[in-house]
Amino acid sequence: MDAVSAEVRAVPEVDDVLRQELLACWTDVTNAGGAVGFVPPVTPEDVVPLLDKLLEGVHSGRDVLALLVVDGETAGFASVVGSLSPLRRHWGTVLRVQVHPSRQGQGLGRVLMAGVHRIAREREWEFLHLTARGGTGLDGFYRGLGYAEVGRLPGAIRVAPGDDRDEIVMACPL
Repeated sequence: MDAVSAEVRAVPEVDDVLRQELLACWTDVTNAGGAVGFVPPVTPEDVVPLLDKLLEGVHSGRDVLALLVVDGETAGFASVVGSLSPLRRHWGTVLRVQVHPSRQGQGLGRVLMAGVHRIAREREWEFLHLTARGGTGLDGFYRGLGYAEVGRLPGAIRVAPGDDRDEIVMACPL
């Protein structure tokens, strides 16, 4: 594999071109089996309401879009949601971590999460938490990044009739 040039940056404003790239990424990741809020198959129209909700938080300034760019092209993203509670302003919630299927297997998930952690520290957040869908192995990936399981909601995610998965709650000090 050739060396890639990857960076993660906080994006405060999303134009129409980037919005379309995010939508295509989210749709493709879901349809490749990614655990990012949907069960495949999905269309872009299915994803639009959640993407728009995510972007509302980014545009408000409370949340952060961490954009993964590889060789100058959008390759993935994650969002980090800040708390509205004054008692939890030192915490962030990581959502929708995804690397485009064409870029998976290159260590870019680790690059993306390292960028998420850097951005969170720049915002003076002291802890991050996230959830992982049970049965995917994602909890092992996050453990390797310093996250620990702090709770589990048995059967909280219904992937299909008769296929309920645990929602694994994980946290990481920064």
